[in-house]
Amino acid sequence: MAKSSDPKTSPPIHIPVLLDEATQLLAPVDGGIYVDGTLGLGGHSEKILQLCSPSGQVIGFEWDANALELATKRLSPFGQRFSAQHRSYSEIMDGLTEMGIQKVDGVLLDLGVSSLQFDNETRGFSFQADGPLDMRMDRRRHSTAEKIINNFSKDDLADIFYYFGEERQARRIASHIVEERKKEYISTTSHLAHIVSSSIPKKFHPRKIHVATKVFQALRIAVNEELDNLTAILDFITKILTPGGRVCIITFHSLEDRLVKWKFRDNSLLEILTKKPVTASDEEIKMNPRSRSAKLRAAYMKG
Repeated sequence: MAKSSDPKTSPPIHIPVLLDEATQLLAPVDGGIYVDGTLGLGGHSEKILQLCSPSGQVIGFEWDANALELATKRLSPFGQRFSAQHRSYSEIMDGLTEMGIQKVDGVLLDLGVSSLQFDNETRGFSFQADGPLDMRMDRRRHSTAEKIINNFSKDDLADIFYYFGEERQARRIASHIVEERKKEYISTTSHLAHIVSSSIPKKFHPRKIHVATKVFQALRIAVNEELDNLTAILDFITKILTPGGRVCIITFHSLEDRLVKWKFRDNSLLEILTKKPVTASDEEIKMNPRSRSAKLRAAYMKG
């Protein structure tokens, strides 16, 4: 997703990742019912609605209230063909049940963090600008990155950084955080980024990414229970798909991609459509650098 001029005052410019590739694999048709489990600002849903016209439906799930509001306005021209719920994609089954829908013809997930969240310093997702250590996708949640950093034990912090961020210096970083919080409460992104940077010898700093990148990724995953949510939907996906129904998932780091790969492979009711993950073209990466790490996998429900 591209960056807006001011994320607090103007609607972000929305560039859906792998838009054509994802919708081609989803293969929407007239009359079908499709779920966009990560509605965001509605870019993927808009394309799906266009492809399944004149009577196909899209049900969007989005746990960020701000994104939900903007997407609903954007997709209002589609009338009753579009509906949305303020829920995580892990709650899709409950949401569909409440609507009286048992099966759908396709599910799409884009697991990336949007510019609406990433470029707004008040959300605390990035160290590029100073802001509170929040990182909640859904602000109704109680857990924040600030609470984790200031209250979790050294071992628990190290495990989060190692398992969710694949950070090799996890224990060193956790030790420095625990020592630092004894002196001063850690409440901002810049403070945490500084601690991470100063705790790792320069010779171990990565060349291509900021030294705190993996720690921030790990905290975001922990705060929002992202891997648990992904596991949940992958475990029940075949219960909500019609025969021939498709599931398309776009991931942005190796933990998610491996989980999708393994769950697709181990589910006897699914037929894999992508032997290798689909990645962004050079042209798309040039237009939207964040698409560089995107990987798309798809499967369909056997008849």
